[in-house]
Amino acid sequence: MLPSIHAYSDDALGTLDAVGVTHAIADARISATEAHDAALARAASVDSRLRAIAHLIPQSAPQTPQGALGGVPTFVKDNTRVAGLPARSGSHAVPTSPARTDAAVTATIRATGMGILGISRMPEFGFNATTEFETEPPTRNPWDPAFSPGASSGGAAALVAAGVVPIAHGNDGGGSIRIPAAACGLVGLKATRGRIAKSANATTMPVNIISDGVLTRTVRDTAAFWAAVDTRRPDRRLPTIGHVTGPGPRRRIGVLLDSVTDVPTDARIRQATVRTADLLADAGHIVQEIQPPVDRSFADDFLHYWSMLAFAAQHAGKLSFGRGFDASQTEGFTRSLARRFWRRSIATPAVIARLRASAARVSRAFDAQGIDTMLSPVVASTTPELGYLSPAVDFNALIDRLVGFVSFTPLANASGQPAISVPVASSPLPIGVQLSARHGHERTLLELAYELEEMQPAV
Repeated sequence: MLPSIHAYSDDALGTLDAVGVTHAIADARISATEAHDAALARAASVDSRLRAIAHLIPQSAPQTPQGALGGVPTFVKDNTRVAGLPARSGSHAVPTSPARTDAAVTATIRATGMGILGISRMPEFGFNATTEFETEPPTRNPWDPAFSPGASSGGAAALVAAGVVPIAHGNDGGGSIRIPAAACGLVGLKATRGRIAKSANATTMPVNIISDGVLTRTVRDTAAFWAAVDTRRPDRRLPTIGHVTGPGPRRRIGVLLDSVTDVPTDARIRQATVRTADLLADAGHIVQEIQPPVDRSFADDFLHYWSMLAFAAQHAGKLSFGRGFDASQTEGFTRSLARRFWRRSIATPAVIARLRASAARVSRAFDAQGIDTMLSPVVASTTPELGYLSPAVDFNALIDRLVGFVSFTPLANASGQPAISVPVASSPLPIGVQLSARHGHERTLLELAYELEEMQPAV
């Protein structure tokens, strides 16, 4: 193992989580300026090795310490507009012109009282499960910089895990919050579709698979964020989450150990998931093994849809990213995904119909198997070393690796149900498990996450 990368020091942030920082500011033990300056100093001390920051706001100032997370420093992901900064989605094809206005999600983040320091890195258009690039150095995992931090919210996860900031924005279109959370020992919740404002790209999707959220080091930070933003939810049919502060009642939990792909779950991942199921059973929950809610065709459909998004980025990028978009500057992986879609494009209407139907399939499966929560791995194998999922890898080999690795998370994106990654073990890098629930039941996931956090030794 290479030496870990961390920014913790005896400064205003110390080892505080986001709620702790807010309390310290409210109690006048530290100021918002001190928290802001400490985070900037931490970023400067580690990012030459971590490579997690795409842009810093020049001469940024601390946020006025008002709101549920008043004065907490944070970063926003590179596919989300922050006024005055470019949002390039990790791609050289996207122009460097600064955004004129904040995205809706950025405004939501500001409304919590958090102060934005800059933009975190992501792989090109979020299509990969590692934050690596064809022509630039990768973002590294703070636990061991020889390994990937996951993706596509890999820069955000690296910054939080290294202690630069206690909380950072991410979004999730196929596991992009949960995968880096698992890789970096963090908590990452993908909320129910409609819980938070759509991103600009999601508004044109035939199946909206993208959900914005945060990566945190503690369950209470994730709970505090969602309690703060839930009043702004666009879909008022969803039940409110409320402010979850601890474990809840006993649940019926279905355990899924293998995905619908032909790739078996890694022994260490399986062991961590079984151990977590045993802990929950010992705590009084009703735990049983279940069958997957979907079959192998779902993985094929989701890959086709993913390829369709690459085709849209490659061939209609000027509509999404402006007239300065240069398709010749995209990476080979994006171009190959786009070609893959074109060769199979006739299947698209049927694929979209099946993906739209996945929400009903999941609901029926929960009913038929008598569960209200599902426990599974986040990914099928432990966090890979840098290079294994690099966009420089032969396309066909890379697709096989990605389908085998990212095999548990996409269902929640297609169905729109909530799912959370919670750290439960290390080997020696962190291992997370995924809990998913019915639409609108984030509260159940947060209550179970609190319980697991209390039962687990610190990862």
